[in-house]
Formats: sequence, structure tokens, C-alpha cells
Amino acid sequence: MSNATTAANLGANPATIRPEEAAHFGSLAAQWWDPKGSSAMLHRLNPVRLGFIRAAIDAHFGLDPKARRPLAGKRALDVGCGAGLLVEPLARMGAAVTGVDAAAENIAVAAAHAAGGGLAIDYRHGEIGALGLSGFDLVTALEVIEHVADKPAFVRALAAALGDGGLMVLSAPNRTLASRLLLVEGAEALGMIPRGTHHWDDFITPIELHDLLAAEGLAMGNPSGIALHPMKGLHLSDNLALNYIVTVTRAKPGEQQ
Repeated sequence: MSNATTAANLGANPATIRPEEAAHFGSLAAQWWDPKGSSAMLHRLNPVRLGFIRAAIDAHFGLDPKARRPLAGKRALDVGCGAGLLVEPLARMGAAVTGVDAAAENIAVAAAHAAGGGLAIDYRHGEIGALGLSGFDLVTALEVIEHVADKPAFVRALAAALGDGGLMVLSAPNRTLASRLLLVEGAEALGMIPRGTHHWDDFITPIELHDLLAAEGLAMGNPSGIALHPMKGLHLSDNLALNYIVTVTRAKPGEQQ
């Protein structure tokens, strides 16, 4: 996603990019793959998210949980891909993957890292609604919606990219007192997350996300929480107070939303 959107794009595709957000994450691009760097928390979070995604695609597409390349023959799109922390595992699962990000610096690092690992990944930098992407079997946007300028437009663009019979997976921090204290005032103050990463007012509750998705003809599954425990670390949980992850599909005719 570009830091600036042309007037033509603004007419047909409302801007979802916040230039200051793109600049913030672009400034961290060089450290993205360092598990002890500014993205250390993402490195800890990624296995939890991947576990959820793997279970979700197995259930949705009726796949063998033991299959090594469950996404073989399928197309996947990761929106807000950063430097490719989720994209590369999706590629290794067999998917033909496209990654889109708001920061050109992230795309450059992602492309170089993928090339170094021998992975053929289609990386794009630009406004998601203006890229004409469609027909994907899997669409993911993890920890992204809280950073966009126009949430309804962003969800609309995700819906447009999702193919018939496809699966979407979204995650976001919940807007609760706990998330404010721990994710913003705590984690950023302690240096666990770079300062300026989170803006609590932009966090989205599961009910708000449900309603945005329903407006685009999408049905949201029951959310799973991603919780932090001193012994377990980050893990899937029934506790939605900090962060949650959900599956999304096209609503069936007559399905209550």
C-alpha cells in the first residue's frame, strides 16, 4: 500500500492507508526478521496464529490434518503482510501467495527474504482496494484492521478479494481496559512493542467486526482469544480481552448475520 493515494483511486477506492502508519512500520522493516528485534512479539505470536489458520483451513476445505502442503493448488492473499512473516509459511504450505503491504520498505525486505529462501511470492505495494485482487481461496489480515483509515472500505476490499467458497482469517486487538493497560500502556512502555504501534481508540471489538463483515455479506465464526500467560506464553484461549482471531466466510442465503 502506498503512502499516498492518487485522486483516481480515492474516487473508486476509498483510502484505507494512513501514511503515518505506513511510515512507522516501514521504519522497522530492517528488523522484521530478527526474533529479538522490534518485531519480537510478532515472532512469538506467529506460531499461535499459524496453528489457528492450519486448523481452520483443514476444517473449511476438508483437508487431512497431517498433509504437509494443505494449500497446494490454492491461492492465498495476506493483506498487511509486513516483511512476510505469515506469507512464507503459507507458501511452504503449498499456496500461490500474494502479499500486500502499505510500506514499500516492508515489501522490499519481504521480497529479498523470500528470494533468499527460494520462495516465489507475489509481493505488492499499494492500496488494497485499487489492486484488483480477486478469487483467492484464503485471505488473511492479521493485526491490520486497527491500523487502517477506513474500516468499512478495508473490509469491502477484503470481501472483493475472497473467492467463492473461500476462507478469510482476521485477527485484531480487542478494545478493552485490559488491552489498553497491557498492549499500549504496558508493552509499549516496557519496550516489548515499539512506541506508537498501537492506538487504543482504533482497536475493534468482536461485535463491531461482526457488524462490518455482515454489511458485506460475510459471516464471522466464533472468535478465539489470544491470551498471554506467564507459564503458557501466548496461546489460544476463551479469553478475548486482549486479542482475538476469527474465521470468516460468505454468508449463505438466509443465514442470519
